[in-house]
Amino acid sequence: MNKEPDFNLNDLKFDQEETAQEWVYRALRFAIMSGQLQPSQALTIRQIAGILKVSAMPVREALKRLTAEGALTIKANRRIIVPTLVPARLAELIELRVELESFAAIRAMPYLDEVRINQLETINDQQNDAFEKRDFHGIILGNQNFHRTLYTAHPHSVTMPMIEQLWLQIGPLHRLSVAKLPEHYTHDRHCDIIHSLKHHNPFGLKSAIEADIRESIGFLTESDLLTNYGDNLPLPKPGYVKSLKHI
Repeated sequence: MNKEPDFNLNDLKFDQEETAQEWVYRALRFAIMSGQLQPSQALTIRQIAGILKVSAMPVREALKRLTAEGALTIKANRRIIVPTLVPARLAELIELRVELESFAAIRAMPYLDEVRINQLETINDQQNDAFEKRDFHGIILGNQNFHRTLYTAHPHSVTMPMIEQLWLQIGPLHRLSVAKLPEHYTHDRHCDIIHSLKHHNPFGLKSAIEADIRESIGFLTESDLLTNYGDNLPLPKPGYVKSLKHI
């Protein structure tokens, strides 16, 4: 894939106290996790440095960190590639997401008050608006915001960094999964999650979290992963959210 990277970093704010390396790492991590880079996409240090307006050195250091985390691959010719997930690796990432996120949600449940639940409802409404506007960026960020808001209700949670590392490795598949949602995601599982929280139902919460993960990305097959990726992947048509089944 020869597409030039074009990062949408509007949701990030540069911290005057962070180093250039920290800024580059955070920006690239955000771009990958939010699905702005595609499997097999090649990057160059010069491209990234130009986009982020930094020198080559902090880019090199940030790339080393992201490579160690499995988000990027550096080839023998020093080309930087967004890895393509093989089905077995994706399956393992999905199972880890189910286990970790179900655990995090149940652990957070006792700390979910009415204010936090109302916040989750607002975030879900905003994500649904993003679907109607065919706003890919808003769809992905809204989903991550929903889950992060739920899991971080636990004030002493240690799972969020682990969960985000899984999101990072799955991030490049977001365009493909969103394009195929109407075929597999026919029930608003976020509503199920909120319903379980309101009724203090840990079993229902675990089931809803697992269904949300499996129906939103766990359905991808080997043939899906071998398909060419690109910006022409279709977003769900207007009215998709209204077609979802709700409690």
